[in-house]
Amino acid sequence: MNYYSNGKLLITGEYLVLDGAKSLAVPTKFGQDLSVDAIKEPQIIWGSFTNTGKCWFEAVFDLQKLRLINCFFNSDKEGSAENIAETLLEILQEAKRLNPNFLNTENGFVVKTTLTFPRNWGLGSSSTLINSIASWAKVDAFQLLWNSFKGSGYDIACAQNDTPIFYQINNKKPVIKQVEFNPTFKDSLFFVHLNQKQDSKEGIAKFRESGTNFDKEIKRISEMSDEFLASTSIENFNKLIVEHEEIISNIIQLKPVKEKLFPDYSLGEIKSLGAWGGDFVLATGNAQTPTYFKNKGFKTILKYSEIIL
Repeated sequence: MNYYSNGKLLITGEYLVLDGAKSLAVPTKFGQDLSVDAIKEPQIIWGSFTNTGKCWFEAVFDLQKLRLINCFFNSDKEGSAENIAETLLEILQEAKRLNPNFLNTENGFVVKTTLTFPRNWGLGSSSTLINSIASWAKVDAFQLLWNSFKGSGYDIACAQNDTPIFYQINNKKPVIKQVEFNPTFKDSLFFVHLNQKQDSKEGIAKFRESGTNFDKEIKRISEMSDEFLASTSIENFNKLIVEHEEIISNIIQLKPVKEKLFPDYSLGEIKSLGAWGGDFVLATGNAQTPTYFKNKGFKTILKYSEIIL
């Protein structure tokens, strides 16, 4: 059995999507594969591979008791083998709770996951995993996400859709509408990786700390999602970016990324995406834009057509 889930980028509504703002989200050409093969031993033998084919995480679980036997984590960066194994185990246990028939066999499985993007890009290594496990377990991926993690679920919606979407939480349920986001000026849009992965859990926690009512901002961001989609000129798109950055900046008390990192950027505007402080930003500009960012030490600059599905 093979499952594939798309990666994601959130163009509008970061943070406020958690409280019901209508947001514009796009699936990416990059994602994650999950393959499952049956074996005779009553175990789940798990291997996670990078986009270059390197195994970065391995674990063996006892199938009957669904508990960890051993694990190995090949990285000197964030996390540990035990933490990753525990998180994975929680997802599998939750999937089994939602569907008691899941993993209810005498035979075990070899499971292999393979990212098609570098792990530090932050395009959804967790959400693509949860969506594919949900497909394997025949359970609702949003339920699996919300029972085992926090988050808006827009990333699950991107994992399942091959076109841009409007995403909104209404009465604790996901509302997804496929849309056409194909701006005439897409050649002026660039996605720049900030050389660090942002922990979205941390960003969400910061947002929740404020405890303020943001009804007015939610209404405006929802309107802006429509305006971003309908935008026919780069000038109008740039104005929307500036206003959107200002709204979110005031809410989470962080400087907009352009002000903080690129105050001398004069070729267009820059917008944070998702959890502020890491992963990708959206930059508007021209043929000189990639050179500007490369000179600043940011080597991963993707054109719209290279990253958006």
